[in-house]
Amino acid sequence: MSKSAENLLRFVCATGLITLMAAALNFVVDPLQLFRPARIFPAMYSLDSRMQNAGLIRSQDFDTVFMGTSLAIHYRQSDIDRTLGVRSVKLAMTGSSSHEQSFVLAAALERHPKRVIWQVDDWIFRDAPDIDHDVFLPADLYRRDATGIASYLFSGAMARESLWILARSIKPLEPIVARLTTGVLVKFPISRVDDINSLRPDFDASEAYNAKKSMAAFTRATDPVRSAYLAEGYDYNAMVRNFQRDAVDLIAKNPDVKFDIYFPPYSILQFVAMRDASPATLKIVYDFFIHASRRLAQFSNVRLFDFREAREVTHDLGNYGDVIHHSPAIDLRVLSWLAEGRYVVDPMAPTASLERLKAQVETYRVDRIER
Repeated sequence: MSKSAENLLRFVCATGLITLMAAALNFVVDPLQLFRPARIFPAMYSLDSRMQNAGLIRSQDFDTVFMGTSLAIHYRQSDIDRTLGVRSVKLAMTGSSSHEQSFVLAAALERHPKRVIWQVDDWIFRDAPDIDHDVFLPADLYRRDATGIASYLFSGAMARESLWILARSIKPLEPIVARLTTGVLVKFPISRVDDINSLRPDFDASEAYNAKKSMAAFTRATDPVRSAYLAEGYDYNAMVRNFQRDAVDLIAKNPDVKFDIYFPPYSILQFVAMRDASPATLKIVYDFFIHASRRLAQFSNVRLFDFREAREVTHDLGNYGDVIHHSPAIDLRVLSWLAEGRYVVDPMAPTASLERLKAQVETYRVDRIER
């Protein structure tokens, strides 16, 4: 055998050995806890909820699934559990479509939870890529098929995370590694599941959520140059089709699971912006809710909540960082409303809450707001 052939063979063998060592390390440490809950090594969690959720579904003990978008991302699992008397797993994903949410929920429902709390809005039912063409959601990790397991075990990036977690488990190194563990250096910087995408206890909500910011967002949304964005993704026929596939079909397949579905308390300015700058979009919002509420009223295992009419919250612009995102204090209000059964849509009058919202939107005057 020639010298070059020997060198090539050594290189191939060395590469294969390193790859197998990385796979073994990832299997033993298991950063995502995809195979087993963390026991030997410290549990660490990622801010990337689309990836992390695949591990949470497998590692957490839960009877309730909490799903949603950025409107639900900052909720603390401990608050959900305490207020509602459940053992929850939070699987909310920022900017997620109904297709992503339904796929992740279906994976979680394989664990046979009793309840799903699902924050929805009309925009999540927009057209979105097929799951297998969604570059942000690692679908094979949820399926745990050969492709998903192989991509996880043979990932060099995941091996780096495994080494970091391994280093953190060594007592003399733990303080140093903990100080260096940030979202910049590693993908798994969080040591408590309750802290995943939650706001820090010392977070200054008054700086992030106030009437000035809400009004600034309203002004941007209604600017003629930008107002076209209000209509982006709002296609009534597509929304109805996606609602049927992603919500109705999932509910119908799980008749023994209780679904608490809620529309979040957007600020009144969201709807006023549509009223003033994109009335056709507002009509789609109304028409879609009529369809969705009537369809959901047909299920005995569904309760629909419409928090958009909660004017004690939605008219107080100090609760918002823009026209839709509310403060952590409102997170707690929403949980209490769910616990108390407030703002439940009557299945015998499924559009009554919409009529009350319409009345608020029609009479609201922005010039009454102190600038």
